[in-house]
Amino acid sequence: MSDDIEHGHDQHGGRPHGHESHENPDSVILTELADALLADLPNHPAGRTAKTIMSGTVMRAVVVALREGQEMSEHDSPPAATIFMISGRATLRAGEREWPLSPGQLMQVPPQRHSVQAQADSAFLLTVALR
Repeated sequence: MSDDIEHGHDQHGGRPHGHESHENPDSVILTELADALLADLPNHPAGRTAKTIMSGTVMRAVVVALREGQEMSEHDSPPAATIFMISGRATLRAGEREWPLSPGQLMQVPPQRHSVQAQADSAFLLTVALR
């Protein structure tokens, strides 16, 4: 996972957006945010962008958009994480295993090094436990 996502920065260098976990967070319409991030992909030469939507002391939620063929390269797993596919198609890989992901699917990220590759322009919600 890129440092900007792991450390709560969006691709524009900003700090996390959202609220501490004890506050009542604002509502986020995931499909609208995903559409906006996907539309913004041409402005990102790396073929990916992300927006932290909630961040607290124990968890973070980030919407990630990847251009078809792009990958979040292999990285260590946090204590716990899930991926919820909003749109597109992607593949989660960990070791010799892989799982195809499609819209509406929620997947627990395995507790080992893993990567995510987009088979189409894709957006997903990544939730990460921070401890």
